Amino acid sequence: MTHEHRRIRPGGGYRMLRSFRAAQAVHDATVAFCDRFVDKRSRTHDQMVQAARSGRQNIAEGSRAAVTSSQTELRLTSVARASLDELLLDYEDFLRQRRFRQWARDDPRAVRVRSLARTRDPSNPSDRTDQSDHSNPSNDDPYTPYRAFVESGDPETAANTILCLIHQTNFLLDRQLSRLEQSFIEDGGYSERLAAARRAAMGQCGSADRSDLTDRTGSGTPSVPACSVCGEPMVRRTARTGVRAGAAFWGCSSYPECKGTRTITD
Repeated sequence: MTHEHRRIRPGGGYRMLRSFRAAQAVHDATVAFCDRFVDKRSRTHDQMVQAARSGRQNIAEGSRAAVTSSQTELRLTSVARASLDELLLDYEDFLRQRRFRQWARDDPRAVRVRSLARTRDPSNPSDRTDQSDHSNPSNDDPYTPYRAFVESGDPETAANTILCLIHQTNFLLDRQLSRLEQSFIEDGGYSERLAAARRAAMGQCGSADRSDLTDRTGSGTPSVPACSVCGEPMVRRTARTGVRAGAAFWGCSSYPECKGTRTITD
């Protein structure tokens, strides 16, 4: 295996990601909002808090996963984005069902809330997925600028303030996802490169196993099935344990990432 295949990307450091800090503010604000305005015994209370928590937690887990898998990082960040979309609908429902006004984007109150986001340093060469927040110390609470609006404001002000926060967080996540997609296409992650190297090695090592396999037409052309799970070519293997020990079977060349198998029928 070459050095390129062994290379592992930096991971973690999520506490300084702008998207994580914004999602944390959304989570804290949602807990405070639900405690004030949503019945704690209702499913809505729990669902809103859990959706806000999912947004924050999946950003953190995706950042940790970057060490080994760009695909996992991308998937978890997408889950975070979807969770916040779900939460956004809950706040819109709250306003509509109680006949409160949802602020327009150019409403002076919405503009004021958006302006609370401080100017950040856009440069951080060590992190290719999001611009880290270097203007605030790590122990600064990102929820603080919004606390009075959420905890002292009327229901309409509190809900609209959090809607503004969610939109800002989703904007950051959209940019982050765009970078992650490009990074995955261009470079992948450790596990993706390792899997590609293993498939290449298995293709060479399995050539002898395939040499005696012919299709049912009798033409002598090697017939190697594709894995029904992931579509990769399969290789001939022999079961070592269990009731079929000693029997030949098809196994996915991407194992252990894919565990697809297929019985060999004579």
